[in-house]
Amino acid sequence: MRRKEYEGKEITVTFDMSRCIHARNCYLKLPDVFDPSQRPWVRPDNATGEEIAAMIRTCPSGALGFKRTGTPEDIPKINRIAVLENGPLATAGTLSVDDGEVEPRLTLCRCGLSKNKPYCDYSHVEGGFTATGEPAPKTPPKTEDRGGTVTAKRIPDGPLVIEGNVEITTGTGHRIANMSKAYLCRCGASKNKPFCDGSHKEIGFKDPA
Repeated sequence: MRRKEYEGKEITVTFDMSRCIHARNCYLKLPDVFDPSQRPWVRPDNATGEEIAAMIRTCPSGALGFKRTGTPEDIPKINRIAVLENGPLATAGTLSVDDGEVEPRLTLCRCGLSKNKPYCDYSHVEGGFTATGEPAPKTPPKTEDRGGTVTAKRIPDGPLVIEGNVEITTGTGHRIANMSKAYLCRCGASKNKPFCDGSHKEIGFKDPA
């Protein structure tokens, strides 16, 4: 889906509705700029470019992005996948999903209920998904390398395959593992979350990818 752009004097805000999980960071932090009750709902000249850029960096889903003087936002130097309590996988870094464009931030479904797989659409709340955001660390780390592009690809009716240097953390930032390849659960049934343990076969998880 093509991102909609809202151009201001200092910054251009981009928005992809299909990625939005309605976390409301934007409205709660900068209501003069982001107000869904107004049209247009984004008014980038109502705050400084730096204020808007700082807020957008906190958008977990990557639905919001920005460009300043023709330059896209900076990409984090460490690729990270955070396991959120009772919620999705939140990524930051150079991640490409299903051979798509590299995205600085994304939220990926791990409950198996999203209608917009592999992306989170907040179905975990409606479905009552429960899973810890503080899984035990895996030791020792398989790699200390970091940086570079990470790819994520769906195995049909199966897990998400992550390839590339990535740090997997708890929701509060504690390291679970550094890995160059991982198979992450996206059916919601694994007993070894966030990693796949084959439970998708037992429950008949379906996503043809």
